[in-house]
Amino acid sequence: MAITLVNPSGLPEIGAYRQVSIATGSKLVFIAGQVAWDADGVTVGEGDLTAQVEQCYLNVGTALAEVGASFDDVAKLTVYVADWTPDKLPLFMEGVARAAAKLGVTPVPPATLLGVAALHVPEHLVEVEATAIID
Repeated sequence: MAITLVNPSGLPEIGAYRQVSIATGSKLVFIAGQVAWDADGVTVGEGDLTAQVEQCYLNVGTALAEVGASFDDVAKLTVYVADWTPDKLPLFMEGVARAAAKLGVTPVPPATLLGVAALHVPEHLVEVEATAIID
């Protein structure tokens, strides 16, 4: 595995992610921000944060698989959520869990989650981008 996740002593241990990601592979993979579009470009789950998070993660999984990678190879996930408030975290995590179950992987929460005013398409509530490393 090309990724080692670490929680250094002296920094808080956050259960959802690790503070440091050590990448040792030879190829960097940058997955463009994925939104809740299906393969035909139709928005999935309009108005439903959980459904959109699930679709975004499924799309990231599809992009990773295309280059021979998986979520195990992800060094960093960055998520942008329109109109984010902390009370939306359970809905967000449910979407992550549903996608993980469909993909057969361990749920991967973001290293960085940013609340934004809006995304480029008004009905999109979330966008997920990934950086992975593979040999």
